[in-house]
This record gives sequence, C-alpha cells and structure tokens, in this order.
Amino acid sequence: MQTQQHVRQPLQTISTLLGHNFSIWWKLLRPHTLTASFIPVAIGTVLALPSQYFRLDLFLLMLLASILIQIATNIFNEYYDYKRGLDHEHSVGIGGAIVRYGVAPQKILRIAQSLTATAILLGLYLCQESSWYLLPIGLSCAAVGYFYSGGPFPISATPFGELVAGICMGLVIIVISSFLQTGAVTTISIMGSISTSVLIGAILMSNNLRDLEDDKRHGRQTLAILLKRKKATYCLIAMFIFSYLWIIFLVTSNLLPLWSLLSFISIPKAIQASRGFQSNVTPESLAPAMVATAQTNTLFGLFLVLGLLIHYW
Repeated sequence: MQTQQHVRQPLQTISTLLGHNFSIWWKLLRPHTLTASFIPVAIGTVLALPSQYFRLDLFLLMLLASILIQIATNIFNEYYDYKRGLDHEHSVGIGGAIVRYGVAPQKILRIAQSLTATAILLGLYLCQESSWYLLPIGLSCAAVGYFYSGGPFPISATPFGELVAGICMGLVIIVISSFLQTGAVTTISIMGSISTSVLIGAILMSNNLRDLEDDKRHGRQTLAILLKRKKATYCLIAMFIFSYLWIIFLVTSNLLPLWSLLSFISIPKAIQASRGFQSNVTPESLAPAMVATAQTNTLFGLFLVLGLLIHYW
C-alpha cells in the first residue's frame, strides 16, 4: 500500500499538468516508438520461461517502468531541442507540443520529471521484490534518459547515441526482465539481447540520417554526420544484416530454438527501410523509411517472442 501511495503522487502531479487537447499529448508520447520498450521486456521475460517461474506483477511493473522512462526521454528531448533551437514549427517528425501547439516549456519539463519519478518508484518496488543490485542500474538508465538530450553535453549530439540507446533499451532491459523472473543473469538473456539492441540503435541511426543536415547546422556530431550520408546508410543496412545473422548464429549454436527464425518475417520491412534511405535525402521523403525501421524492430521482436513461446510452451 505504501508503494502504491508513492506511485500515485507523481501520477496525480502529471494529471494536474495536462490542460491541453488529448491529441497533443498523444503525439508528444510518440506512441509508435513505444514498442521499443515493450519488445525488450517481452523478450527478456520469455527467455526466462525455461526456469518454470513467472510473476505477472513483476512483468507488468517492469513494462510500465520501461515505457515511462522512454516517454520521459521523448519529452526531455522535445524540451531540450526547443531550448537549443533545434525544433521549430516546421520541423519534421516531432511531437511539437511546444513549437506547434504552444504548451508551456516548463509544463513539458515537469511532466518528464514526474514520469521519471514514477518509474523510479516502480523500480524501488522491483528491487524490493528481487535484488537491490538493480537499483544503481535502474538509476543509471533513468539518468541516461535525461542526459540523452539534457545537460551541457547531450548524448544525442555525440557519435554514441546509437550505442547508448541500444545498450540501455536493449541489453539492459532484456537482462533485467529475465533476472526478475529467474533471479540470475543468464547467458541466453545476454546473447539473446544483441539483435534487439542493434535494431534499437538502428532506429536512432535512421532518425539521425533524417536530421543529418539540420544537426550539422547546429554543430552536432552524430555518428551519421561523422560517417556522412552514404556510409551512414551502409552502416544502417549492416545493422539490419547483422541482427538477422546473429539469430542464425544463436540457432545454429543451440542457444535459441529453430522457431526463433520467425523473426525473419520482418525482413521485408528492413529492405523497405534500406531502399528508402538509399533513394531519398530530404527529411520529408525519409519519413517512411524511418517508420519502416521502427516497424522492423517491432515485427522482429514480436515474431521472436512468438517463436520462443511456441517452443517453450
């Protein structure tokens, strides 16, 4: 009960801040990206099924905490991009709550802070029910959510955005989700997280490819800028290829079941994204390729989970 009261307080704070049209807030959440939180939690949990132990409450709370952190990261990103002059009314692909709809920047910031606080409180309960060793890991992920776009040296402006996002939202979430069910860090949870980690990094790469010219004008040094468009596009394609080859490696090594190859159903989306980035350069024309990149991660993860469920059950 005490934990529920602590969680309810930040949620009430959030509700008092929402005074604009629901559709504005819905866009701010960037719901099409939230599968990047759901998929890793689902994969980590399903990889733990051979332990014959499953707690639904831990799965749901881990899922909620992960989603809240991702939403908070999106909102922090909107706030700090606005503060740095990166976003404007005609920017492509943003929530636009500040620059398009006139929501007060401080309100946006307070919502992100409240979401982060709620996620941390949920994390405290998860630590209590599993291990307090998770606390510094969870706090580090929450800090990354802020420093990805906040602080004097935002991670998103460096060549390390894809790496950090892939590790935190892929490997770390999958391993923690598995740990919550098994009480151990397993080899399969680490090895099985790598493809998803790379695909999450690919989502960031696709975003940076779309924003390459604008980011360059603002002095940012993303990996896409350092590689230049052509090599960055090849890098993105290589990330797709590696993700599928890694699954083949795990299957042939008997670390994953043959049913894991269901994840290959997502290949057409990866091809669509690759062709889109090879054929287009303007932010508007690259939008469909960006969507296809996110859909690749979603379909890959969903069918991987389905394959694992078929095998284990």
